[in-house]
Amino acid sequence: MKKRIYLVTGAAGFLGGTVCRQLVERGETVRALVLPGDKAMKYVPEEAQIVEGNLTDIPSLERFFDVPDDTEFIVLHIASIVTVNPEYNPKVYDVNVGGTLNILDQCRKRKNFLKMVYCSSTGCIPELPKGKAIKEVDHFSPEGLRDCYSKSKALVTQAVLDAAAEGLNACVVFPSGILGPEDFAVGHTTKVLAQIINGEMEAAIDGSFNLCDVRDLAGGVIAAADRGRSGECYILGNEAISFKKFAKAISSESCCAPMHFFLPGWMAYSLAFLMEKFSPMGGKPKMTTFAVWNLMRNNCFDSSKAKKELGYSTRPYSETIHDEILWMKSVGLIPA
Repeated sequence: MKKRIYLVTGAAGFLGGTVCRQLVERGETVRALVLPGDKAMKYVPEEAQIVEGNLTDIPSLERFFDVPDDTEFIVLHIASIVTVNPEYNPKVYDVNVGGTLNILDQCRKRKNFLKMVYCSSTGCIPELPKGKAIKEVDHFSPEGLRDCYSKSKALVTQAVLDAAAEGLNACVVFPSGILGPEDFAVGHTTKVLAQIINGEMEAAIDGSFNLCDVRDLAGGVIAAADRGRSGECYILGNEAISFKKFAKAISSESCCAPMHFFLPGWMAYSLAFLMEKFSPMGGKPKMTTFAVWNLMRNNCFDSSKAKKELGYSTRPYSETIHDEILWMKSVGLIPA
């Protein structure tokens, strides 16, 4: 039987690190691409081979892809720049689009390449009216999308599907939001939890979001490597949850003071518009119209295809929140 190695990009990130840990736990050989000097490098499992580099540096990718001829490799491409700023950012395109095209080039030219799973985003799937579940589509375009990140993901998702149509064994997964323990980089959702628990969030928006436990998302990515069909797309989502219900669950689990004030969408839009208009030059408004839209949009994603073909499943929000709060206490993000 031929040897096998998993090449994981973004391995020091929240999702990438969890993927690495799950692969190591099941006895796989893992090679991790990590940015040079990344402080989160210490959280990558010690069993993984670490290569320092980045998606736009070809020599470092050559080192990352330098796999012996007697070893086949599977690429789990998770790395990207995520931003909540909707404005055009050339670095986002350089990394998310150019970097992924570099990954595709490396896969194409190596005979021992076996498969690639590209981690896209539900943000690049066209939105449907509320009341309709959003499902996978077979073509992606930046047209009609509202933000730089989603546009970059749409462009490169189509590039991956085009490569698959030309014969490259590749499929795409689309995570929605991410939640859960061991968020060592302390991402946006973990910060929101800390703010609620520490009493630093006096009001919120009466909207909804779609969040998945990072452990379930990692399992979905690995399942796509195991069973995903080439050229296919798989949404890895959860049930949409209202901010009110989410905050109530956090309060119940942490015993913090409950939140009582939730702005209706129209009021939040108006306030965000004024904050953006009158924000000091170079300053960041506390609330943006794009952030409000994200909470007021249709956040109902249909993961039935991933459940059927990959065996994907999600645990209850209550379990994820319980586990994340325990972890946050253990690392001092909130009082024990």
